[in-house]
Amino acid sequence: MWTVVYIASNKPAADRLKDILTGEGVMVNLRAIGLPNGGETGSVEILVPESEVDEALEIINEHAALR
Repeated sequence: MWTVVYIASNKPAADRLKDILTGEGVMVNLRAIGLPNGGETGSVEILVPESEVDEALEIINEHAALR
């Protein structure tokens, strides 16, 4: 089962986070929220397998701390 671990504000931000997570070996799916043709500006859910939620959250938190 896939679980939402983060909601990015737009597609480019979601793609950057997906690259970070997949680079660490975490499987990632993206799902647009709202209109199906929201383009680059709509919010995007970051989903990972339930078994990888803890690892994904740790990576996301580490990345946020580096900013």
